[in-house]
Amino acid sequence: MTTQQTQPQIDAPALVFPTDFVWGAATSAYQVEGSTSTDGRGTSIWDTFVRQPGRVLGGDDADVAIDHYNRYREDVAIMADLGLTAYRFSVSWPRIQPKGAGEVNQAGLDFYRRLVDELLDHGITPWLTLYHWDLPQALEDLGGWPVRDTSKRFADFAACVHQALGDRVRNWSTVNEPWCSAFLGYASGEHAPGRRDPQSAVRAAHHLNLAHGLAVQALRAQGAGAQIGGSVNLYAITPAEDTPEDLDAARRIDGLQNRFFLDALLKGSYPEDVLEDLSKVAAIDFIEDGDMKTIGTPFDTLMVNYYSRFTVSGKPGGAASAAAAPTGAGSPWPGSEDVSFVNGGRPVTAMGWEIDDAGLLEVLQRVHREYPGIPLVISENGAAFEDVVEEDGQVNDLERLAYIEAHLRTCHAAIEAGIPLKGYFAWSLMDNFEWAWGYGKRFGIVYVDYPTQRRTPKASAAWYADTIRQGGLRAPAE
Repeated sequence: MTTQQTQPQIDAPALVFPTDFVWGAATSAYQVEGSTSTDGRGTSIWDTFVRQPGRVLGGDDADVAIDHYNRYREDVAIMADLGLTAYRFSVSWPRIQPKGAGEVNQAGLDFYRRLVDELLDHGITPWLTLYHWDLPQALEDLGGWPVRDTSKRFADFAACVHQALGDRVRNWSTVNEPWCSAFLGYASGEHAPGRRDPQSAVRAAHHLNLAHGLAVQALRAQGAGAQIGGSVNLYAITPAEDTPEDLDAARRIDGLQNRFFLDALLKGSYPEDVLEDLSKVAAIDFIEDGDMKTIGTPFDTLMVNYYSRFTVSGKPGGAASAAAAPTGAGSPWPGSEDVSFVNGGRPVTAMGWEIDDAGLLEVLQRVHREYPGIPLVISENGAAFEDVVEEDGQVNDLERLAYIEAHLRTCHAAIEAGIPLKGYFAWSLMDNFEWAWGYGKRFGIVYVDYPTQRRTPKASAAWYADTIRQGGLRAPAE
């Protein structure tokens, strides 16, 4: 594995960010909370998935995770020590509605009330995500996201959470990375619920978009105070060579990864070429009158999750991606299973993801150019590396530090270029349960010793805290 190590400059002028720039870190409920059967919480699709042999490396589960449910006060204190101005977290749908509909579990809502109050007491702004992949199992038993009714249940859930927390939480996002829920959950089977049905995956993608639109409307109906975001994971896409096969592969992957969601949320339509591609694997009969207008309901902030670049080829027999799924899952690309993901020759993280901060600027420029007017926030950005605890107990994660620094420099360049970028959330605040990878991959700026649950801020956390305190970055040496 090739990586780069750099030290931050210490004596150059600062690259100053706007005074209202949001400095945050992010987590998700299933990855950190634990307490999966505590205080009336219901079963999620991930609780079911981790019990199936071979689904998660090492047979890991998130029954304890990093025990954030019980240790949230300690964790908020760490956030305050780092100087974070915002914390992005998700709420667990089955903790609040154990059956996915109907009766509300007040004990679950009370946990989030306590968490929000703790954040506010420490001067940290809560950014709440309504869905980060933990669908109640009861709804999956009724068909899950491929079924239209799940979108309606999600809107009801959104209204329930907003009614309880809307007086204290101003920043909301709807569905985190619908691409992952649809195509990793229902096409490749790498994520819960683990189905391999491309036609169901396409329907799920539409209903996740519909859930977003319905949730925006539900939140708006309860008052004008909420700032609402839609969250997408975007990639810069590069053809391996300038050939018709590779150019078409890039078009197809860009369409399914980026444009299918951006066009829907920000234009209220699907790209015709993407629908044509998908028609080869699914009947496009699930789009009902009014759906696209609902999906395109205006919202306030586009939340961009960015990690890497894809280099793709349409040539038969192309090389496999270095970032293959850990458990031998299928393809998450309905209608484009023949596309190869190739190594572009860049340094990679422990996940095999290529490090390309220039791709972030490319993505932001594209969104600003093609979907102008909407403010942007980097809602996830980070990297897994092989962290080592030194004899003195410190974790000198210089590779992660360099990764975050490079991407923040790109954020500054975007702002200087006139792109309305309003904030940055490091992924993730702490090491946690990394889905099908179990506990084998660490993304946190805070190290977690899983047997003891001891938290130790890494070198990247100390650097990030200094960056927040000084309000910007040191310029690179000439």
